[in-house]
Amino acid sequence: MAAYDWIQKALTTVHKANWYRSVKLMDGPGPTVLLNRKTVVNFASNDYLGLAGDPRLAEAAIAAIHTYGTGSTGSRLLSGHRAIHEQLEHAIAAWKQTEAAIVYSSGYLANIGTITALVSGRDLILADTYNHASLKNGARLSGATIHEFGHANVAELQTLLETHRSHHRRCLLVTDSVFSMDGDLCPLPELIALATKYDCMLLIDEAHGTGVLGVTGAGCVEHFGCREAELIQMGTLSKALGSLGGYVAGSANLIDYLRNRSTSWIYTTGLSPADTAAALAAVEIIREGDELRSQLWQRVTQLKQALTTHLATENEHQIMQLLPSESPILCVQMPTPAAVLTASQQLLDQGIFAPAIRPPTVPTSRIRISMMATHQPEHVDQLIVALSEVAQGS
Repeated sequence: MAAYDWIQKALTTVHKANWYRSVKLMDGPGPTVLLNRKTVVNFASNDYLGLAGDPRLAEAAIAAIHTYGTGSTGSRLLSGHRAIHEQLEHAIAAWKQTEAAIVYSSGYLANIGTITALVSGRDLILADTYNHASLKNGARLSGATIHEFGHANVAELQTLLETHRSHHRRCLLVTDSVFSMDGDLCPLPELIALATKYDCMLLIDEAHGTGVLGVTGAGCVEHFGCREAELIQMGTLSKALGSLGGYVAGSANLIDYLRNRSTSWIYTTGLSPADTAAALAAVEIIREGDELRSQLWQRVTQLKQALTTHLATENEHQIMQLLPSESPILCVQMPTPAAVLTASQQLLDQGIFAPAIRPPTVPTSRIRISMMATHQPEHVDQLIVALSEVAQGS
């Protein structure tokens, strides 16, 4: 039908802009995987602690299936609520040191459901321009007035508050804690100060901070020593926790309100027993000790020091530049989508999977490198050698 002809034209445009994306077949968790049936060192995973392949999570998931079955079979308010859901929510709240927590079937659903429940057409959202798509889409769906401030630009945020706050009923400040395509952190203490001064709610997305930052791995809030602040802390179970799902932690009133008003929780089948049990096992492992987190940061330090040295000495024209990072996400910026696609393929040819990230996902093209606790020193050495060869040829 002619009504669909535009799709092929749109795909052609995507190809011409070097924006085309396709899925790759990956087998196996861990630092080395099969990618399209080729063994590679995996620097693309968000499995920061290597828990997705941990036998303790697998055993917990299998036990939950034997007890509860494979699916929750319904929404939590209808027929899908299980004791293990409560156990996970209590564990998250204790870990985050909040009064309560609520678990969603995905992080995307958690962000959309929380934002749309908290604000609507009479309200204001002020958001970091680098926020994750789930935060941006939740803001749009809410119907609130939205203003974005420059990335981590506290001065611009304050100007927006001075200009717009008094004209709206409620105001919600929204930010990632760790920005997933850059690796830097939000200026949380300053955001809390502005939220307090201008009577705003503050939602922080800890998707890439959970399990990684802070003395106990509780995230960016713990890292900055801001546990006493009244916040809406969202996070995922699918990255450092090696499972699936999302959560929101905060006051008992907040969580009770979300159970009654968050449509993406109310009208979605509850998280599967296996995923819930795996996430609960991960929380318990992380809270028991910091061995995995310590291993992760050793690898991050090794790579950051090596990259700083090698890119400075072998990248004569500074075509490749290491972006600032305070997380296990390290990004090497390149000038164009075509250049970064070529670099990513060159790395893959040498057994390194480090994906090319391009516009429109990010404003500038870069190789995104995610470190895992289970990476070995020789994996990092292999990456450095491969990147050095790419830099020499750029």
